Amino acid sequence: MSERTDRTTTGGGRELTAGIVMLSTAVALVSIAVGALLVVAAVAGHAAGPWTSPSALSPGLLGAAMLGTAPALLTVGRAGTWEEVRTLVWPLAVVLVGLFTVSLVNGGELRVATGGPILVVMFSLGWVATLALLALGAVVCLALQYRMPAPAPGPAERTAPLPGWTKPPLALLGAGWFGIGAGLLAAPGFWGALVPWQVSRADAQGLGVWALALGVGVLGSLAEDDLARIRPALLAVPVVSLVVAVLLVVHGGDVDWSSGAALCLIGLVAGLFATGVSGQLLWLRHRAAAAAA
Repeated sequence: MSERTDRTTTGGGRELTAGIVMLSTAVALVSIAVGALLVVAAVAGHAAGPWTSPSALSPGLLGAAMLGTAPALLTVGRAGTWEEVRTLVWPLAVVLVGLFTVSLVNGGELRVATGGPILVVMFSLGWVATLALLALGAVVCLALQYRMPAPAPGPAERTAPLPGWTKPPLALLGAGWFGIGAGLLAAPGFWGALVPWQVSRADAQGLGVWALALGVGVLGSLAEDDLARIRPALLAVPVVSLVVAVLLVVHGGDVDWSSGAALCLIGLVAGLFATGVSGQLLWLRHRAAAAAA
C-alpha cells in the first residue's frame, strides 16, 4: 500500500480538492522563476524587486522565501487529505493576498510608477498582475475546499502527535514571527526603523507579510499536533532558512549585527532550520517505530 493511501485510510480527513493542488503547483513554478531571479540579483548586489528598495537585501529575502517554499508546494499533490497540507496552504494564502495588498498600498513605489529600465518596469507590472490572479485564486480555492463535506463520523484522527517538549519552542518561534510580521505590516514606519538594514515602507511591509505567514505556519503546526499533517510545511522551513542565511552572509556589510534586532533575526532563522530538521527526524523515527510494530 502506498504511503499516501496508508495515511488517508488510517487518518481520515477532508478530501483535498484539485483547485488547491493546481494553485500550489502554479505558485511553486512562479516562485522558482521569480525567487531565483531576486536571489541571484541580490547576490550580485542588485535590488531587482517590484518596488524601489534602498538595499538589495530586502528583495533578495523575498526571493529567498519564494524559492525556499517552492519544493514543498510541489508535494501538495501527493497529499491525500486537506488536513495534511493546510499548515502550508493557509500561509500561502496569507502571502498572496498580503503581497498583493502591499503592492497596491505602496503603488507609488512600484517600478511601473517610478519608471526605469523597460525590463524592470515590465517585471513590476507582471508582479502586480500575477499576484492579483493568484490571490483571487487562493480565495476561491479555499472557499471551494471548505465546501467539501467534513469527514464522518468526526474529524480526522492524529496519527503522530508532537512530543510535548517540542511545543514550547514552537509556540515561542511562531509567536516571534507572527509578532514581527504584524508589527511591520501595521506600523512599518516604527518597526521598519528597527530592521537592522535600510528598508523602504514597501520593503518593511513585504517582509512583514512573509514573517506573518511563517508565524501562521508554525502556530498552525502547533495546533495540528500531528507530524503526518505538517510534513509539507517541514520541508519548506529549513530551505527558507538556508537561503536567507546565505543572503545575510553575502550582504553582511549592510546589516547592523550589533543591534538586538539582528540577534533576534539570527535566533528566528536558526529556529526555522532546527524546526524543519528535528521535525523530519521525529517523523522518520515515528515511521520506523510504526514499521517495527
